[in-house]
Amino acid sequence: MTRNVSPTFVVVTGALLWASIVLASVALWPIYRSQELITLIVVSIIAGTIVALIALWRKWSFFATAAATILVFLIVGVPVAVPSEAQFSVLPSYSGLVDLVFGVALGWKQLLTISLPVGSYQALLVPALVLVLLTTVISLGIAFRTSIPELSVLPPIVAFVTAIAFGPTYPDQPVSLAVALLIVVALTLVWLRWRRRRDTVNALEAAMDTAGVARRKREFGFAGARTVISAVVILAIAAGAAIGVANALPPVNDRSVLRTTIVEPFDPRDYVSPLSGYRRYWQPSTANSVLFEVSGVPLGTRVRLATLDSYDGVVYAVGSGRASSESGSFARVPSRFDQSGVNGVPIAMAITIADYSGVWLPTVGLFEEIGFSGERAAALRDSFYYNKVSGTAAVTGGLEAGDSYTFEGVVPAQPSAEELSSLTPGTAEVPPIRVSPDELTEKLDDYVRGLTEPGERLAAMLRGLAADGYVSHGVGVDEPASRSGHSADRVAELFTAPRMIGDGEQYSVTASIMANELGFPARVVLGFVTSDQQIRGADVSAWIEVNTAEYGWVTVDPNPPLRDIPEEDPDDTAQVARPQTIVQPPEIESDTINRQSNPDSEQALQPGIDPVLQAVLAVLRTAGWVLLVLLVLSAPFLVIVAAKMRRRMLRRRADSSLEQISGGWQEFEDSILDHGYSPVPSGTRTEVASIVQSPAAHDLAVFADRAIFSGGNPESVEADAFWMNVIELENQLHTGLSRWERFKTKISLRSLGGYSVTSLFKR
Repeated sequence: MTRNVSPTFVVVTGALLWASIVLASVALWPIYRSQELITLIVVSIIAGTIVALIALWRKWSFFATAAATILVFLIVGVPVAVPSEAQFSVLPSYSGLVDLVFGVALGWKQLLTISLPVGSYQALLVPALVLVLLTTVISLGIAFRTSIPELSVLPPIVAFVTAIAFGPTYPDQPVSLAVALLIVVALTLVWLRWRRRRDTVNALEAAMDTAGVARRKREFGFAGARTVISAVVILAIAAGAAIGVANALPPVNDRSVLRTTIVEPFDPRDYVSPLSGYRRYWQPSTANSVLFEVSGVPLGTRVRLATLDSYDGVVYAVGSGRASSESGSFARVPSRFDQSGVNGVPIAMAITIADYSGVWLPTVGLFEEIGFSGERAAALRDSFYYNKVSGTAAVTGGLEAGDSYTFEGVVPAQPSAEELSSLTPGTAEVPPIRVSPDELTEKLDDYVRGLTEPGERLAAMLRGLAADGYVSHGVGVDEPASRSGHSADRVAELFTAPRMIGDGEQYSVTASIMANELGFPARVVLGFVTSDQQIRGADVSAWIEVNTAEYGWVTVDPNPPLRDIPEEDPDDTAQVARPQTIVQPPEIESDTINRQSNPDSEQALQPGIDPVLQAVLAVLRTAGWVLLVLLVLSAPFLVIVAAKMRRRMLRRRADSSLEQISGGWQEFEDSILDHGYSPVPSGTRTEVASIVQSPAAHDLAVFADRAIFSGGNPESVEADAFWMNVIELENQLHTGLSRWERFKTKISLRSLGGYSVTSLFKR
């Protein structure tokens, strides 16, 4: 349906809807955080507005408007949504159009499987273009061309919710943005309702004389302006209350969005723990083989292959079984990571793969940017995943000989060996270690006996392993036997055997478990230490990282120095058989986060909380958040109801009986307005009462006229009787209405316009 609309209506309505669309689009910022998004929003809103205005002018049908929207999408889509494929930055290319079309269908899923922010990576701006362009065209089309323009506020709300759903799990000013959008939407509804009411009154007064029309239009326009101002005041009060309550409460850590429900495209648990293959690198066939070549880093640089932080007593694995666990998750990396806030040394290296194969990608430091080259560059780029929590990179198809890439990163500053003893545990979260051999705990107690400071205990533990341990890979004919593996019983064997013999696989796991028991969040890193540009199997190493309050993750080498291993004492042929640690089958991973704390802290001494009390607290916490959400959502309505209650109280308790009767009539008039009636402006009380078509209303009008124009002061009993009649008439107005209709009368803003709102500030 097409309506005739005035230029004023188009301008004001368009401006209000523009404001709501812009606010809804701001919710996209955490997803992209790029200049290209700002350009896209501006171009999309302008293009959508042009389509809507031409459709209004030419009176296009739905299909014609849809076709024009698609055409505009194809014209502006490549330059603003796939800028890397645009010719001369403004013209679409064939490949860009292909990416644009496929992005409409595939971009939404890709947004959920990629690390945020995505910038202008590939065609991931296409969903934003579709959302903003369609919101603009549909919203303005509804406002300008339908009989229910109030529905035009729905598309911006849908766009806002969609942006939140596709956004990150952490909140980014959601309350203030939502309240701002609520205010603009409410103002739009007030404006549209006022315009509808004015148009209705103008139609009714068309048959009146010219003077009367002019006079009443001016009065109505003035009162309508006061209605808008009153609505703004009420919404401002409600918004301020909502924001104040939200800011006074502690922030929410995470929120449930779509990306938390999407299955990870790369799950590290689908692969064998890379630490399990540690001894393979020491086999004669691999030890001297060139795995890859690296340039751009100094000798002695530690090249990370994988970070392992989940230990179940059998293997140390990469990542946890939950996408939202402490291990982080693997996601596609869209663009350069901003590591400008990291205190460290920048590095830029180049790697060419030789005999190495596998999904784990060698890296150094914290990732900033990567660039693949060679025949498989595109495939590697599309299959590259990175876990920013653990610093581990992977390619799902695996690396092959001839693959090459450049890697830029930052190596964080590290403490000196002397500073290690002064460090304190950090607050990083790691999956809990469920199995710790008793033999390990006993030896750890020996190492740290008499020490109280966390850093001193950590340094003493490392000194103990260095003093007691010997290194043997068990692969050479002249090497003592050294069993591979890093299960709990193999770790316990280090302390039960006559000599502590193992290699990086055992010592890294042992040191990680010990560090965790000392209160330092710790994890194992498998990688290589460069001896020259050619990395061979014998360059493999395993070390640990401990999280500290001073430096974050600190690299620590727990491996004993290479030295001759003494012969086993021939007189000690009969070893005392000590019971092995029984390794229970891996349990289902708990969702409980193991936040490491200093074992000497008060937190470690607190007794366990009653499970029943925990359940009760959880229920109360959930109920509290639900009540808070309901309070924030209902704040505007509560303010409206409170304003009407105060207005009624002031009228009922006026100083004189005459003022009470006058206020009672005003209350009745306001009730008529809230019930949807539209009295003639400046009409007499009898004319207003006739709209209700009730004899009691007519009697009430006569009563009020007689009391007001009699010149005397009525008795208080007359005022009480008048108010009783007002209440009875209000009950009659409610008759036949549903609960929803009664609720709408309670929160209607119609009666809060005009002079009545000023009474809220009198007494």
